[in-house]
Order: sequence, then C-alpha cells, then structure tokens
Amino acid sequence: MSHSPAQPSTPLNIVVLAGGESAESDISLKSGESVSRALTARGHQVVTVDPSLVDLETYDWSTCDVVFLALHGTYGEDGTIQATLERLGVPYSGCDAPTSKLAFSKSASKERFIQQNVSTPSYVLIHESDDAQRIEQHARSMGYPLVVKPDAQGSSLGVTIVKSPEELPQALTRCFHYDSFGILESAIAGTEWTVSLVDDDVLPLIQIETPHEFFDYEAKYLEDSTQYHFEFQQPTNVIQSIIKTGVGACQALGTSGIVRVDILLDRFQQPWVLEVNTIPGFTDHSLVPKAAAQAGLDFGELCERVLLSRLAKATTRPQN
Repeated sequence: MSHSPAQPSTPLNIVVLAGGESAESDISLKSGESVSRALTARGHQVVTVDPSLVDLETYDWSTCDVVFLALHGTYGEDGTIQATLERLGVPYSGCDAPTSKLAFSKSASKERFIQQNVSTPSYVLIHESDDAQRIEQHARSMGYPLVVKPDAQGSSLGVTIVKSPEELPQALTRCFHYDSFGILESAIAGTEWTVSLVDDDVLPLIQIETPHEFFDYEAKYLEDSTQYHFEFQQPTNVIQSIIKTGVGACQALGTSGIVRVDILLDRFQQPWVLEVNTIPGFTDHSLVPKAAAQAGLDFGELCERVLLSRLAKATTRPQN
C-alpha cells in the first residue's frame, strides 16, 4: 500500500453518521459505534449522530471538520445524504452523490460494467407492476437456477437463489418487499471473494467460505461459522485476475474512499462482479477491517486515513 496522509497535528472534530431509517439501520449503528470508538482512540473529538433522530438541516455543523459516513442502505449509500452534505458545505467520507447513486443501483452499475468490459452476470430489470407471466418468461429464457434481488438494497436483504419456477413467486415477494424494482440475475456457481480498496490502494484479497447457500445476511453478520481466507489454492494469475476485476469495477463507477467489491469465481476461474459497496460494514464481522488488519493497518488508522484523504481533496480543489 502507498503511504497514507500524514497524521493531523491537531485532533479533528468528527461527526459519525450512523443509524438512519433503512432496513440496515441496526448494522449501521454497530458500524458507527466501531468507527467512533476507533477514531476516539486516535485522539479525535467524535460525536455520533443518527439522522433518524436529528434534523441534519438544522444541526450545528460549525465545529465539524469532516463527517464519517457509516450509514448503510437507502439514504446512506444511494447519494441522498451525500447530496444533503454537499448542499450544506460539509466534507464527508467516501464517494460523491452521483457515484453513490450509480453504485447503489445494481442495474445501473451493471450497465456501466458492461460498457467498461467488466464481467458481471447477465440480468433483466423487473418492476413490481410487471405482469407475472412476463417475469416468468424472462426467467425461463434466462434459465434456472437464477438469483432474484432488489435493485437497490444491501446486506443481501431480499436476495433469493431460485432453482425452479415454483420458487419464483415467493422470491419476487421477498424482493419487492425491499424495493419496487428488482433484477433477475444469472446464477454463477462458484467461490465468493471480496476486493477492498482505500482510494486507489488495494487491501489484501479475501475468500469467503460459508455453510450457507450464499453469503447472506446471517452469514455476514450473525454466524461465527463463516470463514475468511487470505491464503489461496488458486494460481497467482487467477488471484491477479480477481483483483484486476475488482479494481476495474471501481474504476468503471469512479469510486473513492473505502469500497468493497463482491465477486464470484466460477469453475472456469472467471471472476464475475456482483456489486460494489460504497459504504461497506465496519462491524467486527465486516470484511474491510479484516482486510486492513491483514495489511497491518489498524482500524483507527484506516478510518482516519479516509478522512484525511477527503480533507486533502477539499483543500486542493480549485476555486471557481
């Protein structure tokens, strides 16, 4: 990894935004707690604010140097909070509003991946108002098994692997519980991997092994049976292709800050990008802190580095 920005000579006044009203608010609160604890230990003045309890428009930002965004899901990752903070003139961690919005929509990001030749499973965008027979026809032409997932949602909420036409209606009900748009996606049988980036630096690759059918919500946050590997049986060229695919996905979307790319490696050793997470989890089960630790980067250093990088960009931005 390249050198991180120098440690600030004076402590920063940091607001950690966590909680919110999305389906992932509980995880967000845990992420916020971890971030707040780590940055406080680094000597900073940290306040945690839950935007579901505090009106950000009237909040006193005068003493805030920078915001650390630990909001997962809708409002946090979809560009809404980013646009609000930009309007208020408050610097924040991570991707800007347009990039966040793009990455949060699986269909929109897939279109960008296709344009930039980043491998991603084929898909069809569906809506809850679509005729059931039309959706069944798309599923039939795509072939089973397939994956049904909300277009804009995180933490694998509402995701179902559908093995037969009989399982489709229930999967659609689950999907549309979280979003009015969804996608049918070709199911890729293979191993699960994650590539994490801090700006342009790549953290150590992780292979995920879970007894669950896939890396679902329980496997992500609740199970201790999930295993995370940093040593691999695959040849070096395959490992490099996974990393290259992950970096390519981030470049296609124009991400910044801490980002995690979820990838499947099929039996032909071909990597496929599932999605890019612009505000990945920061809990003790989360992947990015594990990857950072493997690189010798303390969690507090990781969080601080992202904020300093953001502040450096803010101060070097050309004046209009």
